[in-house]
Amino acid sequence: MPFILNINTAIDITYISLTKGGNLLSEIIIEDQKSNATILHIKIKELITKNNLNINQLNAVAIVNGPGSYTGLRVGLAAAKGICYALKIPLIAINTLEVMASFAIVNNSKNNCLYCPMIDARRMEVFTALYDEHLKIVQAPQALILDSNSFSEEIKNYQIYFFGNGMLKWKNIFSNPNALFIDTSNYNQSLYDISYDKYRSSSFSDLQLLEPYYVKEFYSM
Repeated sequence: MPFILNINTAIDITYISLTKGGNLLSEIIIEDQKSNATILHIKIKELITKNNLNINQLNAVAIVNGPGSYTGLRVGLAAAKGICYALKIPLIAINTLEVMASFAIVNNSKNNCLYCPMIDARRMEVFTALYDEHLKIVQAPQALILDSNSFSEEIKNYQIYFFGNGMLKWKNIFSNPNALFIDTSNYNQSLYDISYDKYRSSSFSDLQLLEPYYVKEFYSM
């Protein structure tokens, strides 16, 4: 069973976790994302030690690679790449919106529904996408400035689940019987499942070529 280090610095709270065969062994939360640059490596070492492992026992590193905080993505990917280079192990890149949607689908699955993760991007803007119940992309990830006409066509034909830390600003300006709002902030179980599935299928990223997936350049939380 592979040991995978999962790093999520994409949103406002940082999660680093260690899984074995997709099952959580331990997790550390860093609530002040601004401290990531100085303490992320320290906390990773603490996590490995806490589980009585040597860092050389890691089989892969999974990074939530965006969209999200520009600074958070950059710091997280740099840490992930450094470990993979040093240990000569594979890097697994995972889309933030896909992780969020996967969790919502597993926990709220209904037929003929769409799933809309929303990441706060200041003012009335969010990073978002639309997925169907099979996690297939219906609307590609984008930076969207919300107004009363957003999703107007899709909402006519589907119930849509909205969730994420950008959801409240949308909920405050939009009301429709087909709009379903989910108050969920921790999507990590889906991260563990996706990283393990990608490891088993050898869906690894190029260490030299991989860049953070910003969607919108030079965004910073």
